[in-house]
Amino acid sequence: MHQDKVHSDVDMDVSAEHQYLGMNKNIIYGLQHVLTMYGGIIAPPLIIGAAAGLDGSEIALLVAAALFVGGIATVLQTIGFKHFGAKLPIVQGVSFAGVATILAIVSTGGGLPSAFGAVIVASIIGLFLTPFFAKIIRFFPPVVTGCVITMIGISLTPVAIRWIMGGNPKAENWGDPANVGLAVMTLAIVIIFSMLRSQILRRLAILIAIVLGTILAYFAGFADFSKVASGSIFALPSFFHFGSPVFEFSAILSMTIVTLVIMTETTADIIAIGEIVGTKVDSKRIGDGLRADMLSSAVSPIFGSFMQTAFAQNVGLVAITGIKSRFVVATAGGILIVLGLLPIVGRLVASIPMPVLGGAGIVLFGTVAASGIRTLAKVDYNDHKNLIIVATSLAIGMIPIVNHEFYAQFPIWVQTLLHSGISSACLTAIFLNIVFNHLPFTKKSSEVATLPVNSGH
Repeated sequence: MHQDKVHSDVDMDVSAEHQYLGMNKNIIYGLQHVLTMYGGIIAPPLIIGAAAGLDGSEIALLVAAALFVGGIATVLQTIGFKHFGAKLPIVQGVSFAGVATILAIVSTGGGLPSAFGAVIVASIIGLFLTPFFAKIIRFFPPVVTGCVITMIGISLTPVAIRWIMGGNPKAENWGDPANVGLAVMTLAIVIIFSMLRSQILRRLAILIAIVLGTILAYFAGFADFSKVASGSIFALPSFFHFGSPVFEFSAILSMTIVTLVIMTETTADIIAIGEIVGTKVDSKRIGDGLRADMLSSAVSPIFGSFMQTAFAQNVGLVAITGIKSRFVVATAGGILIVLGLLPIVGRLVASIPMPVLGGAGIVLFGTVAASGIRTLAKVDYNDHKNLIIVATSLAIGMIPIVNHEFYAQFPIWVQTLLHSGISSACLTAIFLNIVFNHLPFTKKSSEVATLPVNSGH
């Protein structure tokens, strides 16, 4: 990936994530972040709402709450205050990791109040665990971070494929070649604009492709904006609209396991974005990021939302655009808050055809994987131990992606822990790295083997 020249108006003495690009650029680049993750942030409330038997208006409240809380969490993570917020360009939103567990809680009679109660308690437990969890940074050398970042990109690819096929497996046009054609056109626009000499146009390639792809889809009859004007224009979020939280031990226990998975994935995302931005990520920064994660998760049920986490697809956008300013992402958080308060704007963004997002997603998610491969290129493979760590971690991370039913007969906590390729690869890489490089009988030889790799950091 080529290296963009730094704008003359950027202070060279300020590290990349702290550069302020001006309000106009913040809004444009921030909107690009919102469009990139919009499909991902509204999917969990749509799935959970349908499973809970909610009607359309109540599902809309869950979606609005997801956008509103995601915006607040993003601002907290990027701007931050003492001990809260990694102050990196990280977009926050509802985590997919908790969807299966929440569906189980809802379907076993607890309903949404039990799910909300479990999220609150599990998030508070996560807050107390953060100081201990943040110290695992020393177990994340390039051989581990490279595996995790690569698997983040690979794990997101099926999401892009689903979008390309239409987004809804039950729809009549699921997998229609016309959907694929629309995605290919969007992808072609991204590639064309990425080849231009203009730095601004290259950095806005994703946003331009989504806009032009939507226009093409409209004239081809694939985009429907008829519902944009229906419904309210402005709506304040409701407090405990679905009832006061209910605290059940079994629900809290299962959600606590989910919290550990989310903390693992958020740690991986913070390390990944630090690698891309080129800034130091230490245990303090990870701790601040995790505390912001857990605080926003604990507050989210008040508004009708669920566990919050860093959105990996936006890591790819930072990598492909080279826009590393946290203020851009903070602006994206502001846009999400507005979307949560203005349902009409949310309906407009929701009208963007899924294949258009899928075409852009192919580049975005592939870029994350490419960033991980670039990190793995720093690893010394002359030591066969590192080769085994990489090979085994990536292969195990692929298991839930290749076969969703692989862990179906295992206990629920195992399914929760390993359902994600990201968490599977991360846990495997950390474990093997400890076995090969930290235990007394292997540490000495591994330090000699990894010395050339670590000397570059």
